[in-house]
Amino acid sequence: MPELPEMDNYRIQLSNHILDLPISNIVINREKSINLEPADFTDALLGRQVIFIERRGKHLLFHLDNGRRLLLHLMLGGLLYLGSSEDRPNRSTQIEMIFNNGIVLYFIGLRLGYLHLHTAKEAEELLSGLGPELFDRKMNEERFKAIFSKRRGSLKTALVNQEIIAGIGNCYADEIAFAAGLRPSAKLQNLTGEDLSRLYQAARDVLIHATEAGGYMELPLTKDDKLTGGFNELCQVYDREGEKCYRCGDEIVKTEISGKKVFYSPGCQHEY
Repeated sequence: MPELPEMDNYRIQLSNHILDLPISNIVINREKSINLEPADFTDALLGRQVIFIERRGKHLLFHLDNGRRLLLHLMLGGLLYLGSSEDRPNRSTQIEMIFNNGIVLYFIGLRLGYLHLHTAKEAEELLSGLGPELFDRKMNEERFKAIFSKRRGSLKTALVNQEIIAGIGNCYADEIAFAAGLRPSAKLQNLTGEDLSRLYQAARDVLIHATEAGGYMELPLTKDDKLTGGFNELCQVYDREGEKCYRCGDEIVKTEISGKKVFYSPGCQHEY
């Protein structure tokens, strides 16, 4: 599932291509991916312009010039592609957004995800249950430590809980735990203040690095996109079961915590 780095990569790149372009057509191939009747959804978007793109957790918010919002959640398997009918990937699309310069934004794999149209107030209410953003200007090490020191249970479960910190999922939870030298199974109640400080810095470092490397999405956003997916080769533990740890040489282990797959290096990640 796309996480903070993947969605931020999309946000940054799309902002360079589609802002202020009038929407000339909408093609809806799967009605369940939207929240209105297809004709109403289309009529509401024709002629509108995306003036700003915001990321909130794992969501993208397309701010329209009339104050409304398109709320996107790709869920598991969702992808975006921006291009033409000639260079688009050979995959089924659920929604196609055509701009007046002929460029098309393809929403791919939205069988679990969605693109919903809301008022600004509705969108705010729908996202109100999300926890704070790690890179919010109000977030700092002390606030981060206060949030996690009040929690119990495993580190992995807490990191992927969107009500605690928004935007982190399976991949980056494991990468953050590795960078902090902590096992994903470590109990929060056993972590010291020093552990939490290290965790805060690890979370920032991993997410910044992953965003700069384009995240782990398999499909480039455009035909000229050389960035998206660059983090695939940089993962330290995620999806590396049985391979050697780059840090200690031990073998990467795969297990499960609360039904979620977990990767870690037993040689250099500690549980306390």
